[in-house]
Amino acid sequence: MFNWISKALARYLSKPVANFSVSTSTWEALVATIRPGDVLLVEGDTRVSVAIKYLTQSTWSHAALYLGDQAAMGQSRNGEQNTLVEADLEEGIRAIPLSFYRHSHTRICRAVDLEAEDLKALTAYSRERLGHQYDLKNIVDLARYLFPTPPVPARYRRRMLALGSGDPTRAICSSFIAEGFQQIRYPILPEVFSLPSNDPRCRECEREIYRIRHHSLFAPRDFDASPYFEVIKPTIAQGFDYRSLEWLKS
Repeated sequence: MFNWISKALARYLSKPVANFSVSTSTWEALVATIRPGDVLLVEGDTRVSVAIKYLTQSTWSHAALYLGDQAAMGQSRNGEQNTLVEADLEEGIRAIPLSFYRHSHTRICRAVDLEAEDLKALTAYSRERLGHQYDLKNIVDLARYLFPTPPVPARYRRRMLALGSGDPTRAICSSFIAEGFQQIRYPILPEVFSLPSNDPRCRECEREIYRIRHHSLFAPRDFDASPYFEVIKPTIAQGFDYRSLEWLKS
């Protein structure tokens, strides 16, 4: 009974409620710019997306990981190669083609100097989790998103994003990707502490120690805010020249 209600809620929350997303680059520029290991942020238009954007005070409500053709994740129903992996509210962790977000407002966040071996490990981690389900165990977790602007104090909004039971075979979109980067020890927004240096010759020196935050507390906007991810704008990356634009005469 509870499982049926959870699935019904998931379907309801996945329905679009607006179509205000504007693509900020051409499709050709996006295809030419995105690289394996990039995180693609998406401004969603579903009921749950509206709530997530409110809770995080951000444009971004969804995140997908681009792994490219070499990830060998099969083809979509229309014959396109699946190159993105994401956690979907209804279908769980799935592989989809990049064209799924062809007309969406997106942003590329790139892990700086990601090594080939770490990308290989990130790809293996993602492939192993294909088919795992979105965490729907707690109906209350889903019901909270029935309100586009939940009446939650600002200091508690981040924790409201953490869904469910903590079952390791389940995930939400940003926590699934965050856990993958944490496994290869790539920082997103870690807690940083300053401790005295171990160098006896420098009593005033300090060293920085990093502590991983629990992956369930990550939101899509964290990849945008992270000082370790570069924001890539396809139009600029492909050689933008404002002098070449043809303006409509008024």
